[in-house]
Amino acid sequence: MKRTLAFLLVSLWTAIAAAAGVPAVGSPAPEFSLPDQAGRTVRLADFRGKWLVLYFYPKDDTPGCTEQACAFRDDIAALMLLGARVVGVSLDDSASHAAFAKKHSLPFPLLVDTEAKVSASYGAVTNLVVAKFAKRYTFLIDPQGRIARAYLNVDTARHSAEIIADLKRLTSSR
Repeated sequence: MKRTLAFLLVSLWTAIAAAAGVPAVGSPAPEFSLPDQAGRTVRLADFRGKWLVLYFYPKDDTPGCTEQACAFRDDIAALMLLGARVVGVSLDDSASHAAFAKKHSLPFPLLVDTEAKVSASYGAVTNLVVAKFAKRYTFLIDPQGRIARAYLNVDTARHSAEIIADLKRLTSSR
């Protein structure tokens, strides 16, 4: 009984903490301007008129992050046919992003957020005092720059397919 209660309390606290600072569906997406793995500046405004899959991930070249990135890579043609672009964000530096992108032939920008400012503006950063890392959150941003969907519980194996299905529903209703 105590173990179950403790689990429920920890789960509730985690859910509340996870939702803290996350932009609401329908609200304007927080602006960003960050360098990518090649040093080019990428801004939210660059994607006006397009759907944007903005995904935050903990660490380059780790198993879950690699699975997620490679699924987006493999589905990039389907995403682009739906009018979407993909951008990844983590707290890793540009050299780490460049090596990760090259190793896995990633055809989309990986943004460098070493100060965690953009990740924090999306509620997608965990600060453990001694270490910070991006949470595995994804935001589907509509062509007008509003949050259309927020994915706060991501299954890396099926996440890209989930986004494609949501994009099909959202674009067919417009």
